[in-house]
Amino acid sequence: MKLGVLFSGGKDSTYALDIAMKKETVVCLIAIVSKNKESYMFHTPNIHITDLQAEAIGIPLLKVETEGIKEKELEDLENAIKKAKKIYKLNGIVTGTIQSVYQSKRIEIICDKLNLKCINPLWMKDQVELLNELVENKYNIIISGIFAYPLDESWLGQKIDKNIIAKLVVLQAKYEINPAGEGGELETTVLDAPFFKKRIVLTDFEKNAKDNSGIFIIKSVELVDK
Repeated sequence: MKLGVLFSGGKDSTYALDIAMKKETVVCLIAIVSKNKESYMFHTPNIHITDLQAEAIGIPLLKVETEGIKEKELEDLENAIKKAKKIYKLNGIVTGTIQSVYQSKRIEIICDKLNLKCINPLWMKDQVELLNELVENKYNIIISGIFAYPLDESWLGQKIDKNIIAKLVVLQAKYEINPAGEGGELETTVLDAPFFKKRIVLTDFEKNAKDNSGIFIIKSVELVDK
């Protein structure tokens, strides 16, 4: 089965890609670049480096822009998937959705309309278990966005490791924060994974944060052989 993966460059879509590659043939990545930084559907922090991530992985990327208007952005997603299906002869679409019914239902509707199988390998996975699996599998993931109390600027750019996971578990108990950010509390960017052919090294970045909202902005990177 030929699959396309909805890819943001964050941990969930990257891990879903990893799982899909072990079972089927992934022929393309599909990235939706939203001009609306508060998109209901799409990850936005550092979406611009998906080109380099795709190069590091070795899978072609189809990149499509959307204005990010609620519900209207779904038309852009449908058109992107339709285009990918035509170019790559897709049989199915993979998502990194864990708990978001809002996202999963809308993607399923599009897939049904286009006669594509919708595959959600992370659906309802325990979030702490997910984070631990990523660390154990030697993923290099940084926190690239924070959007909830008590997260602050100090979290931006932090690598997700056992120490960070332990802190997130404490915040989950105290403030009901989703440790994997399923409630929009945080966003991530993957710099390396076991299946990457090259790793991504940051060469310039800046933090833009106020109170409990902020972005780790990747300004430049380089690909390094592994």
